[in-house]
Amino acid sequence: MKKIKKFLLGRATIVGLAILLQLCWIWSFLQGFLIRFSFVNTLIDVIAIFVVLVIVNKKSNPSHIIAWTVVILALPLVGLVVYVIFGRSGLVRPTRKRMEAINGQLEQEFPPNEDILTKLREADKEVYRQSKYVRDWANFPVYENTSTTYYKKGEEMFPDMLEALESAQHFIFMEFFIVEDGAMFGKIRDILKRKAAAGVDVRFIYDDFGCVTTLPSKYYQTMQEMGIKCVRFNPLYPLMSVLMNNRDHRKILVVDGKVGFTGGINLADEYINKVERFGYWKDTGLRLEGEAVWSFTVMFLEMWCYITRTMETDLSRFYPGKYQVAPFTSDGYVQPYADSPLDSETTGENIYMNMINRARDYVYIFTPYLIPDNVMIKALQNAAKSGVDVRIIMPGIPDKKIVFWVSQSYYEPLIECGVKIYQYTPGFLHAKCFVSDDIVATVGSINMDYRSLYLHFECGVWMYQSSAVQKVKEDMLQTMTESEEINMEFCRKRPAAIRPFLGVVRLFAPLL
Repeated sequence: MKKIKKFLLGRATIVGLAILLQLCWIWSFLQGFLIRFSFVNTLIDVIAIFVVLVIVNKKSNPSHIIAWTVVILALPLVGLVVYVIFGRSGLVRPTRKRMEAINGQLEQEFPPNEDILTKLREADKEVYRQSKYVRDWANFPVYENTSTTYYKKGEEMFPDMLEALESAQHFIFMEFFIVEDGAMFGKIRDILKRKAAAGVDVRFIYDDFGCVTTLPSKYYQTMQEMGIKCVRFNPLYPLMSVLMNNRDHRKILVVDGKVGFTGGINLADEYINKVERFGYWKDTGLRLEGEAVWSFTVMFLEMWCYITRTMETDLSRFYPGKYQVAPFTSDGYVQPYADSPLDSETTGENIYMNMINRARDYVYIFTPYLIPDNVMIKALQNAAKSGVDVRIIMPGIPDKKIVFWVSQSYYEPLIECGVKIYQYTPGFLHAKCFVSDDIVATVGSINMDYRSLYLHFECGVWMYQSSAVQKVKEDMLQTMTESEEINMEFCRKRPAAIRPFLGVVRLFAPLL
């Protein structure tokens, strides 16, 4: 009874109902207008056709274009209203310009790295091309002088996060999608409070939509009262807004510019298995120490300056070597990157695609959701057809059943072409990792679904010849032994009645 009451009175329910009421009011108002003025029906149809032509000519994903075209042409009035509110994947123009100005200024602080790219070109031209793409089109350089530590579960990474926070003497930057009060965040918050009181510059960003069911509506004020500089991205109001489409799904922790953490791990107890939600919660993370942490510092400052409408005037105090006495250890090549809905460059998807298309022997994948577009499906199929060992590890226990069913609907066409798919039997796998040919890997926050690849702010780390690459592979091989390999018989056991439903859901997946 308490859970039902909490759900009914929760912020997510109230906001959802408020938005639904607004949609109903707009629809009824327009419907009444159409009844009084019949010529408007024709006008709406003309506008619908015009909007569809605009959508078709956009530099957007074909699946997104097809889904919105079907909705708008089938139900012009409803389709147009919903598209205006939810259909535009980018931020509104003034917001976009403000963030682009901030990004342009901060990204000038990246060091030149032509010498490192030259080394990569001499070592492996294919790898060099991947790195050059990230440098030229995502504007994030590749680094040496950075060590990597891979974590195969949240409870392994958490103690090192606490240790890093305790060592902070100058600044702490944290940016997370989900934050929930509990054992994990409680310990982190206590350290942040102490460090802030000691004069450390502590800044914290959380996504308000991501925390809609886990934090009070103005929790940032509670943090501010503790001396922690805290802001929320994408404030959730009971009003329809295009900004609801764009969420800050990144996971970033930076300490003194020397140490950085990222991956799929949020700040809630299920991520360290203090509580059980969907069986054992498997997630992964990555620790960087060295020059590459600067890219995560810049990512955080870009978001911070955007939200607070400020600009940092002295960036030198955040440089990686500012507070470092001994030289950093070199561990291969490390290239952190961010993905943004601001531009037409789908960095996260392209990095995944490059790894699939350039794999020579194998490519192994961790992903909690498998809702790829047709281009990525073809890439996976063609890689497997050409003899590349393609394996995808998915959750065995889902967190969202409909999304899980839709993900499973992609199994059959992939398995037919030789892709091997596994489901992690002990529980829910939330990791987002790729590894290929024992030489390259990426670990980050980017799921293989439309929202992560096109609508969210995301981040990750691409690595070449780093020690973490082999650790990612070893973790995937071990996880496969704890997983069930899916075969065609499994796919064909699906009830025939559910197939048409899943087909419809797949069609509209880009709108979810």
